[in-house]
Amino acid sequence: MNTVSHIRNIAIIAHVDHGKTTLVDAILRQLHVVEGEAATQDCLLDSNDLERERGITILSKNVSVRHNGVKINVIDTPGHADFGGQVERVLNMADGVLLLVDAAEGPMPQTRFVLDKALRLGLKPILVLNKIDKPAERHNEVLNEIFDLFVELGASHDQLDFPILYAAGRDGWAVRDLAQDPRDSILPLLDAILEFIPAPKLDEGPVQMQITSLDYSDYTGRIGIGRVRRGTLDASRPLALVKQDRTVLPCKLRAIFTFEGLGRQEAVHVECGDLCAVHGVEGVDIGDTLTPVDYPEPLDPITLDAPTLSMMFRINDSPGFGSSGKYLTSRHIRERLFRESQRDVALTFEEIGEGSFKVSGRGVLHLAVLVENMRREGYELTISRPRVIVKTKEGVRHEPVETLLVDVPDEYTGPVIENVGKRQGAMTRMHAAAGRTVMEFTIPTRGLIGLRTKVITATSGEAIFHHRFLHYAPMRDDIPQRLNGVLISMENGKAAAYALDGLQDRGFFFIDPGDDCYEGQIVGEHSKDNDLVVNVQRGKKLTNMRASGSDRKLQVAPATRLSLEEALEYINDDELVEATPAAVRLRKHFLKEVDRKRNRDFDWTRTEKGSAREL
Repeated sequence: MNTVSHIRNIAIIAHVDHGKTTLVDAILRQLHVVEGEAATQDCLLDSNDLERERGITILSKNVSVRHNGVKINVIDTPGHADFGGQVERVLNMADGVLLLVDAAEGPMPQTRFVLDKALRLGLKPILVLNKIDKPAERHNEVLNEIFDLFVELGASHDQLDFPILYAAGRDGWAVRDLAQDPRDSILPLLDAILEFIPAPKLDEGPVQMQITSLDYSDYTGRIGIGRVRRGTLDASRPLALVKQDRTVLPCKLRAIFTFEGLGRQEAVHVECGDLCAVHGVEGVDIGDTLTPVDYPEPLDPITLDAPTLSMMFRINDSPGFGSSGKYLTSRHIRERLFRESQRDVALTFEEIGEGSFKVSGRGVLHLAVLVENMRREGYELTISRPRVIVKTKEGVRHEPVETLLVDVPDEYTGPVIENVGKRQGAMTRMHAAAGRTVMEFTIPTRGLIGLRTKVITATSGEAIFHHRFLHYAPMRDDIPQRLNGVLISMENGKAAAYALDGLQDRGFFFIDPGDDCYEGQIVGEHSKDNDLVVNVQRGKKLTNMRASGSDRKLQVAPATRLSLEEALEYINDDELVEATPAAVRLRKHFLKEVDRKRNRDFDWTRTEKGSAREL
């Protein structure tokens, strides 16, 4: 069989925070792809500010390096389950995978998910036990767990004969023999890629290129990224775009770019087996195939996982709207959501009522990243509580169910089981070793909303919490929402330290003295199960009389600050999160108390079919 011997295509897959991006950094530095000041930065591929802040990969990246005369296309994939849809698609561009596993943690839920996808595609795996320099590393036990996982997932005999490397990506070395090889270079990993990952098959004939990933440019529109499966892609020749429904649309490429180093280089033609990005193709989408006009032969369609969660995005109608943002109207929000849906096919939106949009995605983090990006770009909006997307099959309502894995010290297993059980979780596996217990549950996605905070609080921050989508199943029983009520501001104005000090027995606050508040804003959590309207603007009445010791000393506890994801999981159905460039606030949907009493029995599920603002 003829192959393109000077090209290798490999994807790096792993669970979140197992060191994929750090390992790619070491490769880029040692092959001098980046030099100077750029080489001193961490997470070179995490170009997004949010990626750097959170330490996770949100968008898959394509880079290439050259080693011993061979071009190695490296695809860095997200590790978080909310962005797992990207991993499934980009694996279609690879001939092999680097499976990274933390030598202390071992295989995790997302490890199983991405490995299953790779094995089903028949990709050749190379196992890299990363973070081998950890004091708690247990590479022999982890290796046995990984082999059992391969067998459980139905790997072929060739896939079971996977090479093993030991690495410390942060220190920039990888070795085949942990006892004898010097720990000074990442090059043994590149040598293993050339030795074990098969070269792309050379397939002569009419060109075929399938789009597996999308990018977006304000100048050229959607950019299709994929691999040339057959023939040579020539920018000067007329082509046809074959959609997934077999519709054939004639098209003309404006430009072709191949991946060179960290950037892209314009090319006239791209040979079989190489990866490239095509500009100027109108209506291009995931799974479409570029072919000659006279030979429109499509490749097998790519299945996309459907969204599991939705939120309502609304214009910001809070008092003081527009004080910190530039983009305030529904037109601005609609245009921004359209641009995001062009780049991220896992996200969909539809307009519901005036100024309201139902936005659907793969998880709370997926949608929270979008909201955070919009907030930083100058948008103001309000967001509702996340809701699962329910499907009806044969007259029975089905909801998404996920696999939850919690790793805690032995003494905290009781609180974890109690909290998960309250949310309709069922334990499927439990394993104790070295003072820690790993528990695996199946739990409705509804039950996961807000669970992370409770579990981490109950375990004093010791819990390691991971989950991934499993399947749809019949609806389970109702899941309790937040048990405590909230403290609601009575008036507009700045919060006074005197008022907050006197109200501390009522609960804890989300605001500090001097913060601007408005009527209907949620300023804290009540210690009881009912909502309480409080006057946080009340100041001390001054008189001409003074007496020694009559004034009490004000001691206001610091405010509890919720992150955007925590705020979205905290609110109830009748509450909203207000996201502006200056702040993230919580508020009631109806700001005035008389409106809240009038709509006390309002059915909030109706807001998905019509805007509550119109009722």
